[in-house]
Amino acid sequence: MNIFFVGVLLLVLGGIFTLLVSRKYKVFSVAMFTTIATVLCLIPALSCILGSQTFLFGFELNKIFGEVSFSIDPLSAFFIIVISIMGLCSVIYSKGYLAPYIEKNKNVNSHLIFLTLLIASMLLVVTCSNALMFLVFWEIMSLSSFFLVIFEHEKKEVLKAGVKYLVFMHISVLFIMLAFALCSLKAGSFDFATFTNILESNKNLATIVFVLSFIGFGTKAGFVPFHNWLPDAHPAAPSHVSAIMSGVMIKTGIYGILRVLSLCGTPTKTIAYGVLILSVISALYGVLYAITQHDLKRLLAYHSIENIGIIGIGIGVGMLGMAYNNPIVTILGFAGGILHILNHSIFKELLFMAAGSVYIKTHTRNVEILGGLIKTMPYSALLFLTGSVAICGLPPFNGFVSEFLVYFGMVKGLDTNNFFAVVVLLFAIAGLALVGTMAILCFTKAFSIVFLGMPRSENAQNAKSDSTFSMLAPMGFLAILTLVIGLLPQYAFEMVTKPAFVITHAPSVTLTMPIEIMKEISLFAFGFIVFVSVLIFAKLKFSNKTVLHETWGCGYNRPNCHMQYTASSYASPFLAMLRPLFKKIFDVEKPKKLFPKNAHFSLHIDDIEEAYVINPLVKFDEWFLSKFEKIQSGNIQSYIKYSLIFLVIIIIGSLIIK
Repeated sequence: MNIFFVGVLLLVLGGIFTLLVSRKYKVFSVAMFTTIATVLCLIPALSCILGSQTFLFGFELNKIFGEVSFSIDPLSAFFIIVISIMGLCSVIYSKGYLAPYIEKNKNVNSHLIFLTLLIASMLLVVTCSNALMFLVFWEIMSLSSFFLVIFEHEKKEVLKAGVKYLVFMHISVLFIMLAFALCSLKAGSFDFATFTNILESNKNLATIVFVLSFIGFGTKAGFVPFHNWLPDAHPAAPSHVSAIMSGVMIKTGIYGILRVLSLCGTPTKTIAYGVLILSVISALYGVLYAITQHDLKRLLAYHSIENIGIIGIGIGVGMLGMAYNNPIVTILGFAGGILHILNHSIFKELLFMAAGSVYIKTHTRNVEILGGLIKTMPYSALLFLTGSVAICGLPPFNGFVSEFLVYFGMVKGLDTNNFFAVVVLLFAIAGLALVGTMAILCFTKAFSIVFLGMPRSENAQNAKSDSTFSMLAPMGFLAILTLVIGLLPQYAFEMVTKPAFVITHAPSVTLTMPIEIMKEISLFAFGFIVFVSVLIFAKLKFSNKTVLHETWGCGYNRPNCHMQYTASSYASPFLAMLRPLFKKIFDVEKPKKLFPKNAHFSLHIDDIEEAYVINPLVKFDEWFLSKFEKIQSGNIQSYIKYSLIFLVIIIIGSLIIK
C-alpha cells in the first residue's frame, strides 16, 4: 500500500516540478513523473486483482475525521488500473496537443498541475474508506477538472461550460454528503466498514441512502436526467482532458454507485428496476442526441451518456439478479457493466484523441465543413475508425464482448418466474439493440463526413499532415487494446469477476459456462481476423492492376464538395421519424434573386431537457435574484443597517424559542 501512496505523491510532485522546468520540457517532465507513478500504482492493484491480497492502510488524523483508512480490494484495484493507464495515455498525448499553445507562449503550468492533481485525486477517491476524507478528495477532483475545462477561458462559451459543470458538481456532492451523513449519524463513524451493518439491517435506510447516492454519483457519471453538464463541458475542454474526463473521471461516479451498493447489500426489486429502466433511457437518449450533433466532440460527449447507460444496464441486471437471488444473472450483469467501464475508457479516449488530432490540424470541430482528411491524416483516420467499430459493439473489438455479457445476463434473466421482470428485460434487450443500431448510424456519419469525400472548407484543405508521434502513439496503444480484449475476452472476463464478487459478496458462483462462451468468442474472433487477412492477401497478390477512372457525374464532369452528403442530410431520414423528441432551431437566409450572393441554411437541435427545464429554471433564478439588486448598493452604512436588523431578528427569535 505504501508504494501506492508514493505513486500518488509523485503525480502531484510531477505537476509542481513543471514550475522549475523550461517551457520546452514541461510536458515531457510531467510524462516522466506520470510514467513512474503509474508503474508504482499498478503494482499493488495488479497484485490484488490477479491474486487474492487486499491492502489496508489507516491512520488517526484528528477528532473530526477519526481514523482515515484506505484499502485496495478488487473493486478499487480495477479502477486504479483504469485510471492509471488511461491517465498516462492522456498525459503523453498532451505533449503534442499542447505544443501549438506553448509555441504561442500560453502558460500551461497551472494546466499541468491540475492535470496530475486530477489523476491523483481520482486514485485517492477509489481507495479512501473514510466518508469525510472521500468528500475532500471528491471535491479536489471536481475543482481540478473545472480548471482543466476552462483552459481556454478567454472564450466565452468555454467559461460558461466550465461554470455550468461546477454548478452541477456541487449539486451532486450535496446528495452524496446527505447520504454519507445519514450513514455516519447511525453508525457513529465515518468509516465505510461501519456503514455495512447499519445498512444491511435497515432496508428502508439502505434504500434512501442508495437513491441519494445514485443521484449524486449519477450526476457525475452523466445518467439522464442528470447529464446536462456533460455535452457542454467535454467539448469545451482540451481533447486530452475530454479524453480523461469521459474515459475515466465520469467512471468515478459509477465507482461510487458500486461502492455504496456493496455496503447496502441486496437491493429491493423496485430499486433494481428503477436503475435498469433509467439506464435504458440514458442509453437511448445519449445515442439519439449524438446523431443530431455537428460538433464532433459534442457528438462523442453524448455517446458517453449512451455508454454510461449501457454500464448502468449491466448494473441494473446485476441488481435484479441479486433481488431475485439468481447468482448467474448477477455475475453476468455486473461483469458486463464493469468490463464496459474498461472498454469504454479505452475506445472513448481513443476517439476523443482522434477528434483532437482533427481539431489541431483543421481548427474546427464542425463536421459539416470537414471531409477528405483520410488523404492527409491516414493514421488518425484509421485509429478513429477502429474506435468507431469498437464503440458500435462490433466484433472482433472489445465493445462487443462487454455488450454480449450484458445481453447474456438479460437473456438468462428471462428464466425468472416473474411476468413483470420478463417484460422489463425484453424491453431492455430491444432498447439495447436499438442503441447499437443508432450507434452504427452515428459513426458511419461521423467517419464518412469527416474523413471521406472531398474537403468542404479551407479548414479541411489546410490539413497537410498527420499528428505528431506523441499523439499517435497513445492512440495506437489504445487501438491495440481494443483488439486484444476482443480477441482474448476470457481473460478480461476473469479479471472483472473479482470486482463483481466484492459487490455481491458471493465468491462461490460457478462460472464455467460464461468462460467457455468467452473462449468460443475468442476462437471466432481469431478466425475472422485470419479470414480477412487471407482475403486481403489474395486481393493484393492475384488481382489485376486497378485502373482508375473518374466517377460518372450524371453528365457533369466537375464535381465539387456541394454534391456530397452533409451530416444533417445523412441522418435526416432517421431523425424525421422522431421529431417530437427534439427542439429544432433553424437559421435560414433564402435566396432572393436569380443569382443570389448570399443564402444559407443551418439547423441546430437543442437538448429538450435544457430547453424546457434547465433554461426556464435559470431564467426564473435570474428574475428572482434581480429583485434583490437594490440591496447590493455598495453603501457601507446600508450594510451595517442590514446587519443590525439581522441581529435584532436573531435575538427576538432566540427569546421566543426560550
